[in-house]
Amino acid sequence: MKILAITSCPNGIAHTYMAAENLQKAAAKLGIEMKVETQGSIGVENQLTEQEIREADGIIIAADKTVVKDRFVGKKLLVVGVQDGIRRPEELIQRVMKGNVPVYQAESRASEASSQENKPKQNPIYRHLMNGVSYMVPFIVIGGLLIAIALTIGGEKTPGGLVIPDGSFWKTVQDIGSASFTFMIPILAGFIAMSIADRPGLAPGMVGGFIAANGSFYGSEAGAGFIGGIIAGFLAGYVALGIRKMKVGRALQPIMPIIIIPVLSSLIVGLIFVFIIGSPVAQLFEALTGWLAGMQGTSSILLALILGAMISFDMGGPVNKVAFLFGSAMIGEGNYEIMGPIAVAICIPPIGMGLAAMINKRKFAPAEREAGKATFTMGLFGITEGAIPFAAQDPLRVIPSIMAGSMVGSVIAMLGNVGDKVAHGGPIVAILGAVDNVFMFFIAVIVGAAVSVILVSLLKRDIATANPAVAGEETSGNSAAVTEQSTMTTTAAESSASAIANNEPEVSSQAIHIEKLTDIVTMDLINLDLEGTTQDAVIDEMIGALERNGAVSSASGFKQAILDREKESSTGIGMNIAIPHGKSEAVLKPSVVFGVKRSGVDWKSMDGSEAKLIFMIAVPRNSKDNAHLKVLQMLSRKLMDDHFREALLAVTTKEDAYQLLTQVH
Repeated sequence: MKILAITSCPNGIAHTYMAAENLQKAAAKLGIEMKVETQGSIGVENQLTEQEIREADGIIIAADKTVVKDRFVGKKLLVVGVQDGIRRPEELIQRVMKGNVPVYQAESRASEASSQENKPKQNPIYRHLMNGVSYMVPFIVIGGLLIAIALTIGGEKTPGGLVIPDGSFWKTVQDIGSASFTFMIPILAGFIAMSIADRPGLAPGMVGGFIAANGSFYGSEAGAGFIGGIIAGFLAGYVALGIRKMKVGRALQPIMPIIIIPVLSSLIVGLIFVFIIGSPVAQLFEALTGWLAGMQGTSSILLALILGAMISFDMGGPVNKVAFLFGSAMIGEGNYEIMGPIAVAICIPPIGMGLAAMINKRKFAPAEREAGKATFTMGLFGITEGAIPFAAQDPLRVIPSIMAGSMVGSVIAMLGNVGDKVAHGGPIVAILGAVDNVFMFFIAVIVGAAVSVILVSLLKRDIATANPAVAGEETSGNSAAVTEQSTMTTTAAESSASAIANNEPEVSSQAIHIEKLTDIVTMDLINLDLEGTTQDAVIDEMIGALERNGAVSSASGFKQAILDREKESSTGIGMNIAIPHGKSEAVLKPSVVFGVKRSGVDWKSMDGSEAKLIFMIAVPRNSKDNAHLKVLQMLSRKLMDDHFREALLAVTTKEDAYQLLTQVH
């Protein structure tokens, strides 16, 4: 029998490797073949291959953070916390052996991409964009479908469009859908920014996205739409990242990620959007409105082409709104043949993209094909925003394709004298009797959608040769979770620094090469009889050893780094073990102090045990390499060996302790 496993913890350090070690030991004891993939702060290690997953009898995920499960569709999958992997590994394996585990049935979002072991390096801009899009999609689906249901069942035709009576049940349903739509652009911008700058980027990204979506901030009747949201997200992310890399005093370091970075970034992004980006958007809105008003006496075909292009260009943004409001104004003047082509153009992007995704397996990943069903449905109800996820993922191919389809459909509707008496679009208005010349309306929609399907199918690359992200590779808004890709070394490095240095990125200087623990442990850094009776006293005692051996220039400076790390979460990892660690300018050379406190000291460990074996890791702040994280990995794995822990507690001389520590590699 063959079982696979994945382990991961929030910091991606000790517990990740402790769980991996215990699962492997338990599997060996039970005579089970097992491979464990670790998703730690230094990235994905021992990655599971497609063949291994295919041949596995079951998979165990022992993790306290998001692990993408899409590659395990159709496999028996047991999902538990990382502590279960540490404490109950045999029980977990036996559950899989007995078949007492559900089969994972979710549609695969990344299975096709992850099956390619030699994937080209992913464009970071695309990765950030995809992170925002993946979180935005549910809000579009919720809003679009709820509004569509409410309009279909509770909508009434009026000169101002389809209206649901106030106070009715379906008005409440519509309001819930509208509320979901209001989150769409802020979520897109927020998670783009979070992908770039980690959690400090989330708030400024959402603030920037909200401003982008609300033209009232900069004197526009319509917001900047999803294009403005993308601009706001990238702007917020890189502003936050720039502030995060600034050197500040130790007094400010703890409040950088929760106060200084979010506040400054939000203010900068908001001011830039309101006073620099927003004003041109408002002026463009006014200019386009005036331009369209002046075209009423010109060629109807040219006007239809322009309206179709505008409607599909930004799908709910300012350009779309100009065309839509122009058509609505014409209804008030009794001219219904302007709104007719607009009603056709409104539904072609989602219908076209929905059909293209559902029928073209070579161009769209399984998750995109599944999303295409919801997109197509939204198109039937005239909700153009349904196509936004596809446009945001691949704008250079998708937007021209849907613009061409909308332009063709709009022209056919204009030539066919299609009129629309309500300010809405899509087949729903034809079914409700608001459209003149219904036959030509549907001809225009079908032909326009077909043009979009053909063009996008020709322009898009096959998912086997495209950017891995195009194949539906999911990214997490949390940068630590994005380490699913081994190519994302920048994100992994930032996450590593976060675990050691309170969200401070690594800056520069020499690399640290550590093959085994004794490379940075000396006899003088071993204390088999710690005197301190409290956590603080033991920390002072161990830092004193570092200071005496010239490893730190300032005991107080390094202690602050240790305490800052303890504030994030206790480094007492359980089983009578504590691994305090810090990264500081006060550290002159990488070192580890090993101490024994046989009576134990309270370290607020997760399992409530007192710390008896204590390893203090000191790393220079300007270290360039991530090798010091290997120390945490090596220690975590080796300390899962009961005999090794017992031997360490039983040693009586520094020489014996040193010899034991040579086994940590």
